[in-house]
Amino acid sequence: MGLVHRLAKRQDRLYDRLRDPRAHEVAYRTGTADGFDALRGHRYCLLVTFRRSGQPVPTPVWFGLDDGRLYVRSLADAGKVRRLHRDRRVRVCPCNARGKPLGTLAEGTGRVLEPSEAVRAEAALRSNRGWGRRVYEAIGTSLGVQTTYLEIVPSGVGTPSP
Repeated sequence: MGLVHRLAKRQDRLYDRLRDPRAHEVAYRTGTADGFDALRGHRYCLLVTFRRSGQPVPTPVWFGLDDGRLYVRSLADAGKVRRLHRDRRVRVCPCNARGKPLGTLAEGTGRVLEPSEAVRAEAALRSNRGWGRRVYEAIGTSLGVQTTYLEIVPSGVGTPSP
């Protein structure tokens, strides 16, 4: 693991310490929203993934929406990616940058995208985030930070395409 990637991991740990305590409270609730409409107009969503023990882990993330699907970009070896490989259940709700919930929680199913599927995910993220995110991501990419994309569909819509 390169120096830049180690720094990115430390940055994630710092964000974990700054997380709003309400993020942990809402993570234990069951989703009541149908679909991801509550996310429209927001820049962050609280992504809740589950440990092997079943304990929910909330993480505020940048996201993009396209055709009812939610897309997220993450460090390839981040905890949320590992948890999603084991358990595809997720919960999401709009939040601020620190994870303070700002709306209703929705249940979903997620998966890690193959590199060949990244174009749609990146387009969705760009449409929601603008130039600031592009600069941030370009710096990480140019320094060799390994990332991946996640796709999440609302429960009841069907499973994400393979």
